[in-house]
Amino acid sequence: MALDDVGLRARGGPPVRDGESDRHVVLAIALLVLGWVAMAWPWISGRVTIPWDAKAHFQPQIQFLAQSLARGESPFWAPYVFSGHPQVADPQSMIFQPAYLLLALVTGSPSAWAVDMTTLLTALAGGIALVVWFTDRGWHWAGGLVAGLVFVFGASMAWRMQHTGQVLSLAYWPMLMLAIDRSFDRRSVVAAVVAGVLAAAVMLGRDQVALLVLYLTAAYVLARWTGLVEPSARVGETWWLAGIGGVVAVALAAVPIALTAELAGMSNRPAIDFEGAGRGSLHPALLITAILPQVFGAAGRMEDYWGPPSFAWHDTGLFIAQNMGQIYLGALPALLILVALWRGWYRAREIAFFAVALVFVTLYALGWYTPVFRVFYEVLPGVSLYRRPADATFVMGALGAVLAGYAVHRLFERAWEPLGENALAFAAAVVLVAFGVALGLGLRIDRVGLLPMPLLAAAVAFGTAALALALAMPRRALEPVVAAMLLGGVTAGDLAWNNGPSTSSAMPPEMYEVLEPNTKNEVIALLKEKQVRDETRRDRIELLGLGFHWPNASLTHGFENTLGYNPVRLSLYSRATGAEDHVGLAEQRKLAKLMPSYSSLLVDMLGLRFVAAGAPLEKVDPKHDRGAWTLVKSIGETRIYENARALPRVLFVQDAMTADFERLIETGAWPEFDPKRTVLLENFPTGAIAGSARPGGVARIVHYENGEVVVEARSEGGGILVLNDLWHPSWTAEIDGREVPLLRANVLFRAVQVPAGTHTVRFAFRPFLGLARRSGLCCQRPSER
Repeated sequence: MALDDVGLRARGGPPVRDGESDRHVVLAIALLVLGWVAMAWPWISGRVTIPWDAKAHFQPQIQFLAQSLARGESPFWAPYVFSGHPQVADPQSMIFQPAYLLLALVTGSPSAWAVDMTTLLTALAGGIALVVWFTDRGWHWAGGLVAGLVFVFGASMAWRMQHTGQVLSLAYWPMLMLAIDRSFDRRSVVAAVVAGVLAAAVMLGRDQVALLVLYLTAAYVLARWTGLVEPSARVGETWWLAGIGGVVAVALAAVPIALTAELAGMSNRPAIDFEGAGRGSLHPALLITAILPQVFGAAGRMEDYWGPPSFAWHDTGLFIAQNMGQIYLGALPALLILVALWRGWYRAREIAFFAVALVFVTLYALGWYTPVFRVFYEVLPGVSLYRRPADATFVMGALGAVLAGYAVHRLFERAWEPLGENALAFAAAVVLVAFGVALGLGLRIDRVGLLPMPLLAAAVAFGTAALALALAMPRRALEPVVAAMLLGGVTAGDLAWNNGPSTSSAMPPEMYEVLEPNTKNEVIALLKEKQVRDETRRDRIELLGLGFHWPNASLTHGFENTLGYNPVRLSLYSRATGAEDHVGLAEQRKLAKLMPSYSSLLVDMLGLRFVAAGAPLEKVDPKHDRGAWTLVKSIGETRIYENARALPRVLFVQDAMTADFERLIETGAWPEFDPKRTVLLENFPTGAIAGSARPGGVARIVHYENGEVVVEARSEGGGILVLNDLWHPSWTAEIDGREVPLLRANVLFRAVQVPAGTHTVRFAFRPFLGLARRSGLCCQRPSER
């Protein structure tokens, strides 16, 4: 290396790689890809698919996005769940996620396999960025290889891959770190802009993992500026680069984040109290899964799982799934991290930040089990918006990958130096303590009989890791490629086996066949055949008690569903209809005072024509009028009912009455009125007369798409056009091209006062204009002039 290169390194610049180093980077990436193929092969081959939320929630969102773009429609509003939902504001809609937006642009009807591959390939891209980042820092490429393998398939990235948005939020982190370091070290404006774009991608995840990644990244930048991380960066020389990245990130993410914040305020869940967040804590006993991945039976059936919380361990007050406590990074990475701890390698300035960060992130994940999370909850902005501190296990896995890779780097950097007997003894002791804790917990919970196989599997994994380490150590100097391949191969094989397909991460694809756009499912086919969409009628349907993955099937198949699956919904709609997060089970269907039965006025106004139920409707609602609801057909356990009293989607009425909508929701006491002739309004528009006897009028739908509805209205004396679509403050109305006040009608719906004659009324969803108006940044609504 030339003297100038040494000087550059001393000033905090990047190491200069020669041709051989570049070849090693390419080799490391190639080996990482091979390892990824081996670990992800069950999904790549199509033998299994990523289940649960990845299918029930995220896949229909992505399919709706792709289908909307293919039709040339806006994906910002979805009429297919909860009678209408502002997708543009929902962080789980995937609209602003580059990977899925690209998939949607490539194919207008993505399959389950295509969605799975997009998720896994994005994680792989993060692992590749980690390899390059390692070598940029002057660390050995073998360390980057192991770090990349652990990153893409360690801890929650493997066990919780069904949480699609969180996987992506973490996948961008190594890319973001790489861009930041190159921006600082090379004084690169291009890298600064790329860092801003990547930071925006993280921000647009708008989930708890994204929040933690942003805090971690901000802390890293501060650590570089203060010299706590080597190579350091001088504030005076790099602040403007950070500024460029920050401006780019804010410019790209500010509006969607503002829309999400507004949605949170309008939603059923504007904030999470401390107890609600604490119920999603990582139980301390789950920390032993870092050594013993299968100890609690997390890969198997729910009834066999015995970790906290479970049927066996039921006194925790926690509410987390059995896969959330799985933090296994591999036996070899675990041994190397323990050796590095004993040897004091993590005290080096170049790595200490990541070791300290892992401690803080672990304390965060433990939630209410330490007093630290209370401080985080009270002090750090955004923490109170999320319900599961255990989501931090994603970031724990990423930091563990960096620490494991660094330990490999130190092994190869000092190729003639032994590990040391004391370090090995310490690592062995910690592993044995984990085995002892498992036995103690088994005795306490009376599950010792379930321990032999998990403990034997862990013993085999650690024995194999120790053997691989023993074989690799003498080859570090003269055969580094062989040594690196040995360590990488054992790590990949270990993770493929112990973090491989489980009931949490892999199910047969045929289980989710109903979510394929070209499904042959008989229920879907019958609903498509029966639903009517004409000039006045657009049938709504309800998918009730058909299974976990059914509620959002309406997004895939274009059914206008009164329910769906989403933990965040518009509070107004939920309170009026009783709609909750999910209705996979019939008993999850809750009714409300304003809609106390399937034979109620609100059901008819919604135009709810068909219900496909996994249980008899009389069991779900004993009070419904069996004369109004008729059984159309039974298909297996599914019963399809039709409501003959469902009202048209569009009505033209002459009369108006005032009503206190909030009181109606609270009491459920509708006034005496006929929605075919009269509309309820909170305030009368100019010129409206209650109880007037004007000549009638007619209305017909001439165009209907996601974010736009066009209606033709004809009348001799004028009146009020009622569109039984969900009201939202970002919807606007125009008559013959001139914007007019949009009225909230009959508690939930939209209405416009229309003068006599023939007119074209256009309803349009304009979220950005609406946000600007409500923020005082733009012109007022017509009613406010």
